Amino acid sequence: MTETLVTADRILVGFGPDHTPDLREDAALLIRDGKVAAIGPAETLRRDHPDAERIGGSGQVVIPGLINAHHHVGLTPFQLGVPDLPLELWIAARIGLREVAPRLDTLFSAFEMIASGVTTVQHLHARAPGTPEGVLGRADEILSAYAEIGMRVSYSFALRDQNRLVYAADQDFVATLPEPLRAPTAEYLGAFALPLSDQVAIFDALRSRYAGDPMTAIQIGPSNLHWLSDAALESAAEMSGRTGAPMHIHLLETPYQVEYARQRTGGSAVAHLDRFGLLGPQTTLGHAVWMTADDIALCAERGVCLCHNCSSNLRLKSGTADLNGFLASGVPVAMGIDEAGINDDRDMMQEMRLVQTLHRPSGHSSPTPSAAQVLQMATEYGAATTPFADRVGRLEVGCEADLVLLDWARLTYPWQDPARPFAEVLVRRARPEFVLQVLIGGRSVLKDGRFVNVDRDQILDEIAASLGRSPQICEQSRVQLAADLFPHVDKFYANW
Repeated sequence: MTETLVTADRILVGFGPDHTPDLREDAALLIRDGKVAAIGPAETLRRDHPDAERIGGSGQVVIPGLINAHHHVGLTPFQLGVPDLPLELWIAARIGLREVAPRLDTLFSAFEMIASGVTTVQHLHARAPGTPEGVLGRADEILSAYAEIGMRVSYSFALRDQNRLVYAADQDFVATLPEPLRAPTAEYLGAFALPLSDQVAIFDALRSRYAGDPMTAIQIGPSNLHWLSDAALESAAEMSGRTGAPMHIHLLETPYQVEYARQRTGGSAVAHLDRFGLLGPQTTLGHAVWMTADDIALCAERGVCLCHNCSSNLRLKSGTADLNGFLASGVPVAMGIDEAGINDDRDMMQEMRLVQTLHRPSGHSSPTPSAAQVLQMATEYGAATTPFADRVGRLEVGCEADLVLLDWARLTYPWQDPARPFAEVLVRRARPEFVLQVLIGGRSVLKDGRFVNVDRDQILDEIAASLGRSPQICEQSRVQLAADLFPHVDKFYANW
């Protein structure tokens, strides 16, 4: 049995029903075998546990590890050559992305997340070409990388069985292309056309393979309404009912997706999911930018969670979600950085600041999210969207010891009016440079700017060497295909 005693001027345990932070002053937190075993006055716990390893101290604060509840890849699409286009055009441009080894790619974004206090990530593996064995192998490489660095991960391989490039059947779109483009486009899309039964089998295999792993959980990832047939929606409902696994689905990210839902269902995408029994506490809707008041009310009634991806919505011209409406409805709202934050990185502290600042409409009495609500989004509400829901996002006794120690003395130097509430100061002023240590499952993964388990400089050098070589022929072909297809994808949406 190992024990660690973490002391600090303040420990944020969690939040009350009214979003009030539960702060303990001059406190200590006892970690035993990776979990929070006790919280109390520092003097008392020091006396009662004299042999415990000690970390923290005066001038520091402790908060629960942050949760990035919506994440896809490591090297950002912008780094790999794709400009910030509207989503539907951006998807077409992404065909030309360079290949990055899964381990290196995963570690790259893990470095950025952990450095900004993220301890759990919701990794949504959007798609992968090849056979079921190849997809499983890639999943194992990704999950092994998270295990290597010591990060907690909820992983899903996205269900997707139609409309792989535009919001129409693959064969119908291919038929509209000039003859020279038809075969290479059909071949490219066909590489992602795993039968639905194989995709379900991949979920079952991963769930079995990682059962009992305290750091890894597998959940269901139906990708989006336009990418899923009704048969796929039925499969997602069956998987959820059979296993109890939570699910995370992109929905209503852009106005074009609103129009697709109208054409397909005659009404709301949210209501259509409800017909399949997909709305409930087990379901998180990612983005949800274009939900109506009726949609929000239905989500609140069903107990659905939402995930707000603020940076992504801005960068891809998707629109501004009604976060204040979400919060007023009582729906739990998590926070995700998606494929890249506003600074083209995974700085969760910056993302919190952006969320609070963007959703401040004009007017003296207009609603605005409080700093405490934003911090709750990044912690316990983020946790609620994962299979770790009751184990992370808070620092109550029995929870996983996933926590961040911040240098509060530096954060507030040379002066910060002490009358400003803790959450306000944290959200407005916290930056990765003030992170002293990050513990996940009671183990230190970042200390004094150094990653404990992985040599960051070596990984970055490997990435630089890999991408510094000349592109392979297959990569060059995809770049050309993306360029050739782009005007045809643009034209497809011209009259929407």
